[in-house]
Amino acid sequence: MDNKGENVIIIGGGPAGMAAAIYNARAGLNPLVLAGSPPGGQLTLTTEVENYPGFESIMGPELIQKMRNHALKFGTRILDKNVVKVDFSSKPFKLTTPDGDFRSKAVIITTGAKALWLGIESETKLRGKGVTACATCDGFFFRNKVVGVVGGGDTAMEEAFTLTKFASKVYVIHRRNEFRASKIMQDRVLKHPKIEVIWNSAVEEVMGEMKVEGVKLRSADGKVSELKLDGLFIAIGHKPDTDLFKGHIELDKKGYIIANQSMTSVEGVFAGGDCVDYRYRQAATAVGLGVAAAIDAERYLEKVL
Repeated sequence: MDNKGENVIIIGGGPAGMAAAIYNARAGLNPLVLAGSPPGGQLTLTTEVENYPGFESIMGPELIQKMRNHALKFGTRILDKNVVKVDFSSKPFKLTTPDGDFRSKAVIITTGAKALWLGIESETKLRGKGVTACATCDGFFFRNKVVGVVGGGDTAMEEAFTLTKFASKVYVIHRRNEFRASKIMQDRVLKHPKIEVIWNSAVEEVMGEMKVEGVKLRSADGKVSELKLDGLFIAIGHKPDTDLFKGHIELDKKGYIIANQSMTSVEGVFAGGDCVDYRYRQAATAVGLGVAAAIDAERYLEKVL
């Protein structure tokens, strides 16, 4: 399959990619989405969503399917293929999938980011059943409950502080004897009456069958203890899905795409969503950034077509 005629190709099938597709399709650009396999982004791993405007409560996979159907309704073509290689050195840009090459006058990157997990089996089993990586998304579900936050950086401090608005007690579990977070964030957490820090400890197991009931902790001296919890928030960082673009566009030291508005360091290549946004990481903000990238791509194409 060798396609030389696309106006715009969107890489990624999450909220940012679907939003970009809707806007580009309605603008008559006949966009192609290479959505990846499996498609859908982090929403496919999310259970109940209560903070996306227009839906008081909806399951994550259902929300992304509605976005996908919306894009298809306006004529977007979606292929659930992974892009394995890009060439932005000449135009039209070349994108390579296992089934062949595609060429496009403009590209929108919406590959997202993934939360880093502990990598233990019990954590995977209870993900979405009390194990989560987003206090802003899920804190509301833990009103008057006891929760734990794993991590020692600014992300963990922010998650812990956010959770104090809902939970009755927040434990911060950190494997070292000091945080690496900024001083101001540390002070805020250490002084908060609802927060207790458990130092020099790592989560060895998340306990519970149908929902989180607690964790087994192993301390630096090898002692194992149990801590009763209703929820566990993993806050050890995120990794943007941008390895594919190293050496092709400018990335920051953590791998996030550096964009001016939505334009990357290569004219005609745009980016939106969590692969750019290291701060908010919400479906709603991803949609907004995807829309911005679509409008910028449309304006760019008006000049070059």
